[in-house]
Amino acid sequence: MIKHFCPNECLPSLLEVDLDKLKAKGYKGLILDIDNTLLPWAGDEPSHTVLAWVEKAKAGGFQLCLTSNALKERVARVSRTLDIPAIAGAIKPRKKPFRQALQLLGTTPSETVVIGDQLFTDILGGNRMQLYTILIDPVASEELVATKVIRRLERRIIRRLSRKGYISESAAHRRLCPGRKR
Repeated sequence: MIKHFCPNECLPSLLEVDLDKLKAKGYKGLILDIDNTLLPWAGDEPSHTVLAWVEKAKAGGFQLCLTSNALKERVARVSRTLDIPAIAGAIKPRKKPFRQALQLLGTTPSETVVIGDQLFTDILGGNRMQLYTILIDPVASEELVATKVIRRLERRIIRRLSRKGYISESAAHRRLCPGRKR
């Protein structure tokens, strides 16, 4: 059961995702979360570095799709800004939004990567669909109250994943002690 929450990679940020390595492994599609992955929670404008990363991914031949549990209007704004198709109100970790994303991307599960900041939505959902999953650290500490509650349980699971050797101690430390240098 614990392996359902285990990402294939844990990285400090979206900018650390090695697109060349993913391309070399045969990945063609990227499913991206919005809140605290691409933008701070409730933020509307991606940073210049995120815009550059998205353009680099597109130039590298990747197909991109946003999946978010956020409201349709907000997701549509981000989708237009990034010129990426999106699925709003996704209710991740359900399989349906991931299936929809695969259809939009025109990729198979073995060709697709999910990148997000939450174990219970992005990673669990991606793993249920047998996608390659990358957990990144949240870009900001502000988030919904419900998400903050879930983060407590997430920290327990991250500790357990680290103890079992499924994720590195340094990745666990970043998630458990945000803001502290190691």
